[in-house]
Amino acid sequence: MHIISYQDCDPILSWEGLVEAIQLGHKRNKAEISDTFLYRKDDTLLSRSAWIDGIGIAIKCATIFPGNKDFQKPTINGAVNLFDDKTGELNAVIDFHLVTKWKTAGDSVLAAKFLARPSSQNILILGAGTVAYSLRQAYGTLFPDAKFFIWNRTPRHAEKLANDFVNTQAVSDLENAVSSADIISAATMSTEPLINGKWIKPGQHIDLIGAYRSDMREADDNTLQKSRIFVDSFETTIDHIGELKIPVAQGVINKEDIIADFYDLKEFSRNSEDEITLFKNGGGAHLDLMTSHYILQTWLENN
Repeated sequence: MHIISYQDCDPILSWEGLVEAIQLGHKRNKAEISDTFLYRKDDTLLSRSAWIDGIGIAIKCATIFPGNKDFQKPTINGAVNLFDDKTGELNAVIDFHLVTKWKTAGDSVLAAKFLARPSSQNILILGAGTVAYSLRQAYGTLFPDAKFFIWNRTPRHAEKLANDFVNTQAVSDLENAVSSADIISAATMSTEPLINGKWIKPGQHIDLIGAYRSDMREADDNTLQKSRIFVDSFETTIDHIGELKIPVAQGVINKEDIIADFYDLKEFSRNSEDEITLFKNGGGAHLDLMTSHYILQTWLENN
């Protein structure tokens, strides 16, 4: 059994390798997934489980303790237990933050690989937190010659992130930044849409990550109506996340307007250079499993 830490494994992973692993994972039988929640006042225990025949079993446990900030400790902690597919034995315990980082950004860049124009030169990231940082890394691998722009409600946070990378600058004018971008990747905690459909231009690819609750949205109705919509998983997005749940319930779009998820990757394509594509990254335990399996295989190859 292997204990895999963030510090030891992060440097040996690659976005290209992960994207290939997620693609291959979706060619197997569909995952069995389950989520459970336990609560104690403001504290939460989240357990996400997935089983894919031929890959194995993963159980990701995360504790969310908001009060930890008062003790200068992380508010989110956890680990992923990865079990052998044939014997059920525990193969590895993997750092929660390592799996989450690579799963979240890898999910988005897989979609962008098929939906964004290969000639994309201007990439806008909304948000300046941990996820935004990994998005800058991942998109930088897929589009090495692109210029990156960072927008955040708190400008100094955007400046801080931008200063860590070349060809990256902070911006304050959201409307101009959105209308000038080829790819817009949003990783915020917003409950009200930030992306206005009036600002969208032909040929853009929109990558929505931040919304994870039923009351959260990053793009408005007009944006959705202008776009061909794709998701990573029908099961984890349409009926659960406000980005799609709210407009579907209000009749702004229909479920049938959502073209495909990763289990039908052959449908992930552009019909024209001017088409606007939109991808909702909803995550899911099956993606944690695919990512954890890739991490373990890479770890074994290097140790």
